[in-house]
Amino acid sequence: MTESTGRVINAVRAIPKGRVSCYRDVALAAGLPNGARQVVRVLHAMSEKYRLPWHRIIRADGSIALERCRGGDLQARLLREEGVAVSETGRVDMERYGVAVSYADIPALTKRRAQPKF
Repeated sequence: MTESTGRVINAVRAIPKGRVSCYRDVALAAGLPNGARQVVRVLHAMSEKYRLPWHRIIRADGSIALERCRGGDLQARLLREEGVAVSETGRVDMERYGVAVSYADIPALTKRRAQPKF
């Protein structure tokens, strides 16, 4: 596993139950500007193996990215079970349920080493 993949995994794990975040914010928390697609790949490939709360990651506009028949219904159900209100069209109120995971929330073991300042 690459260092950046580990940071994505830990950023996803930092999202508390009953809250959601978006692909972009998870990428930023993992130190990966413009890394939203990498977050998608990590979630697709590693959610089951690492028991990631993949369902807590949605689009920045509050919508569920998955089609209903391809996991969107399951994602909505899992979010509702955690107390997140999901509309019939698959939208979540980001003002109410959204949380931005900060880089500081990720365990130090997976953070990039700071470059020395001269």
